[in-house]
Amino acid sequence: MKKLFLLGLVFCLVIASNAQFTSAGLRANGLTCAMCSNAINKALLKLPFIQTVKPDIKNSTFQITFKEGQDINPDAIKDAVEDAGFSVGRLELSGDLSGDSVANDKHIRIGGSVYHFLDVGEQVINANTKIVVVDKDFLSLKQYKKISSASSMSCVKTGRAGTCCTDAGVAENARVYHVTI
Repeated sequence: MKKLFLLGLVFCLVIASNAQFTSAGLRANGLTCAMCSNAINKALLKLPFIQTVKPDIKNSTFQITFKEGQDINPDAIKDAVEDAGFSVGRLELSGDLSGDSVANDKHIRIGGSVYHFLDVGEQVINANTKIVVVDKDFLSLKQYKKISSASSMSCVKTGRAGTCCTDAGVAENARVYHVTI
């Protein structure tokens, strides 16, 4: 019984959130024409959690709406863009995160994923907060180098749960998305 209680306590360290992402803003790199934009659009629409994609060819951006009640997979979004022959320049996830409290190095479970907040002051976030994924391959190499060099945490460089994450109750080597507001 004690082991079950301790196990439950450890899982509570990663704050389980009722939050859900409803949309995303994606900037893609390498687009040169409408056909490029169309390739990404088609690739994204194949993902089971994406409802709509609205491309802005002029700015190489895409507004994505997610299906309600579906878990979001940022890696699948990145992979779809890369499979279309391009790279992600920025991924912002938006949704109803009302009442969730964040701080630097705090972990929050949203859907089936764990988000590790970096460079964030302690705050309660509001309804339509945008969080930016700052893992490798989700922003420019220059931005990633700046973020990863400012942190001594191994998980920032690998995207996998390190000591700081496992201390918060995340399974060893689990995928952790590093984000900021």
